Amino acid sequence: MTIVATLLESKTAKCYAPSFITVNLCLALIDGALAFIAFLQLTRFHRRDKRVGWTRQKVLHLMIGSSNTGSLVYFVAAIIATCTRWHHWSNAFGFLLMAFPKILFLATFLLLLSFWVDVCHQGNGEEEDDDDEENTIQQVLLEKSKSKSGSSSATSDRRKCCSFHGIHLGTRQKFVVAAVVLVFILMISFAILIWIASGDNSADPSLLAEVYVDIFASIILITGGGICFYGMRLLFNLRKVRSEQVSAEMRKVSGLAGVSVVCFTVSSLIALLTHIPLFYHWNPSKLHGVKALVLLIIYYFIGSTVPLAFVLWVLRELPPQEIVSRQEEPRRITYVNYESVARQPPQQWTSTTVSKNQVSKASPI
Repeated sequence: MTIVATLLESKTAKCYAPSFITVNLCLALIDGALAFIAFLQLTRFHRRDKRVGWTRQKVLHLMIGSSNTGSLVYFVAAIIATCTRWHHWSNAFGFLLMAFPKILFLATFLLLLSFWVDVCHQGNGEEEDDDDEENTIQQVLLEKSKSKSGSSSATSDRRKCCSFHGIHLGTRQKFVVAAVVLVFILMISFAILIWIASGDNSADPSLLAEVYVDIFASIILITGGGICFYGMRLLFNLRKVRSEQVSAEMRKVSGLAGVSVVCFTVSSLIALLTHIPLFYHWNPSKLHGVKALVLLIIYYFIGSTVPLAFVLWVLRELPPQEIVSRQEEPRRITYVNYESVARQPPQQWTSTTVSKNQVSKASPI
């Protein structure tokens, strides 16, 4: 009750305006709902295909749910910490809570971009035979170990659900992991500098935070450009595919690319021009007024919530039950190539690479 009473104090008591608190709580509820949907879908995907292990859909749902959960914690903590005058909030701790969900958001779309790059380059015969051979060897060894162990199916399902030991990373997905790790190290470095600057009266920690926001906004803008480029290239390749599902897949790709480019561009420009994410920590007085509320909604709702919600909508379809029961390979569609198509081993969650015969999965997403 003390916290609630403090939140309802007037802005003369150095707390947010009631309108800002309302908008903040609404954003938190929306992110919480998306996180619940993402984890619920992740559970449904696992129950539908327990023996498949970690697929692209499962990994993307895990990233989306984690990002939205981090945003939920940040919005709630921002109100409580500021209105209760928590000193450490304006230092490194608040900065970390602000930056970490955005890194998970970036990782989600970088993974999606890497899948699109794989599909586009497989159509040009630019596959990596070494990765394919390594993937095949790992699967053969895995099958042999399963046959020798004689363990129960329930134990095997739990291992696939809770263990990442058997995941095979493609070359482009390794680049994504490396890029995300570098951004994470950059965030930790800026947090340490902000913590040091907070104890030194001669330094301004808000300037360091502004530099980080500018760098991250530029990365998001570049990511949006990459999604736009490879989205158009993927649409061009899909036009060459003879399949009844091509039109539906083209709508998914075009919609996701368009939403991502628009939302990323708008949020990046707002971050570069206004630095509104930093108002929570160093300039809470600027969050009063209609202009600040509009910028806040555009930056967080349009810039983050809408793209993640659209990805969830695109990935809403569960895999067919008969594919799981009969242990069939994923469906494939073929680019225009009137030569024979060689059969390939089952794909891991990061692999869209097949043979040099231009074969693609039914859904590039």
